[in-house]
Amino acid sequence: MNTLLKIFSLILLFSSSIFASEGGHHTAVLPEVYMIAPFILLLLMIATGPLFYHHFWEKHYPKIAVFLGLITVVYYLIVLGDYVSLMHTLAEYLSFIALLASLFVASGGILIKVDKKSTPMLNVLILLFGSIIANIIGTTGASMLLIRPFIKVNQGRIKPYHVIFFIFLVSNIGGALTPIGDPPLFLGFLKGIEFFWFIQHVWYIWLPTVILLLIIFYFIDSRNKVEDNSKEYSGKIHVSGTKNFIFLLIILISVFIDPAVMSWVPSLAPLPFGIREIIMFSIVYLSYKTADKEILRANEFDFEPIKEVAYLFVGIFATMIPALQLIAYEANVLGDKLNVSIFYWATGILSGFLDNAPTYLNFLSAELGKFGFDISFKENVHQFAIEYPIYLQAISVAAVFFGALSYIGNGPNFMVKSICERAGIKMPSFFAYMAKYSIPILIPVFTLVWLIFYFGK
Repeated sequence: MNTLLKIFSLILLFSSSIFASEGGHHTAVLPEVYMIAPFILLLLMIATGPLFYHHFWEKHYPKIAVFLGLITVVYYLIVLGDYVSLMHTLAEYLSFIALLASLFVASGGILIKVDKKSTPMLNVLILLFGSIIANIIGTTGASMLLIRPFIKVNQGRIKPYHVIFFIFLVSNIGGALTPIGDPPLFLGFLKGIEFFWFIQHVWYIWLPTVILLLIIFYFIDSRNKVEDNSKEYSGKIHVSGTKNFIFLLIILISVFIDPAVMSWVPSLAPLPFGIREIIMFSIVYLSYKTADKEILRANEFDFEPIKEVAYLFVGIFATMIPALQLIAYEANVLGDKLNVSIFYWATGILSGFLDNAPTYLNFLSAELGKFGFDISFKENVHQFAIEYPIYLQAISVAAVFFGALSYIGNGPNFMVKSICERAGIKMPSFFAYMAKYSIPILIPVFTLVWLIFYFGK
């Protein structure tokens, strides 16, 4: 009970008062608590809009997201005079959308045809394959590459749970083994964690979690009976548009073209983007212009999914600045009182509703501070990973795994949802997703992970 109270105090305490910032920050005071209202309102509208006022939401969500974001921007510019936080958030957003957009468009020019009869075992193999390659081409790349063939192979028996488990495994949990897999881990890599640290310390949690979710999926999918038809299947898998794999390779290489990774890479500061983002946005243009139009039509490709993500997340990135700053303050103040369990649950729950990358960095900074290290020095981060691996492991697992807790937990979640809805699949609402799927399925699994690996530590 004491641990539970500490977890909730960490999550909620930032909403109880106004705090003065300590030294080392670029702003003298933290934002007032009422400035988390635009973020909460945007989340509520994302949750309720498609359910209760669908037509209004579909028509006006871009204006709503931008308007609520502007409230925060104006507050930071006029009231706090804090330009640095805004520029930092803009840089993070441009990097985020550049990666998602480039992977989305490049993978849209690849057509995978699986001429096999849909069976629970085939679906399990597809989900397992997606979970593995998510560590090579990222959760976004794996999601965009496989969601359309996954839908088509299940044509005639596709249900929302198919897509939900795809989001669980391919769009989130699968990418926990490498810095390429998910943005939080890449930020940890930039801060000084070795590239192969994650696979060494996470694989024995990743593997049973993936297997357990696949077993649950298999049990559910086995009950989805459909009338047998006379269609014959060749059993072949055909891939078209293979030249776009070159674009995917360029995107993956460009991820590391960053001054923090390669000292010879020039910084474009004060611009809020770098050479990496220029390469990625160039891939968006080139891969679309050179794509086979027949493949695009076969994939039912359009820009609506990435457009929806771009508008909603520009609002989310802007409005969550006050929440993240208040959480960062509390995490550092309470760092010496927090144990592995609290770091696991606090990082996880907040990663399900805030962007998991900055959430991860905030708690990484708190963990380092707890043991007298400084996140500003790569040597400190490297040493911390060696001396206190269980702490780093806990927040790494939580940030990636809990991203599946809601539609906004990770960028690919919304993109997959949008693609499926445009394919005619009726997806559950924001609340229904959590009430029917993520809470009853994921929370028990994540609790089991906690009991086995972190309880009492």
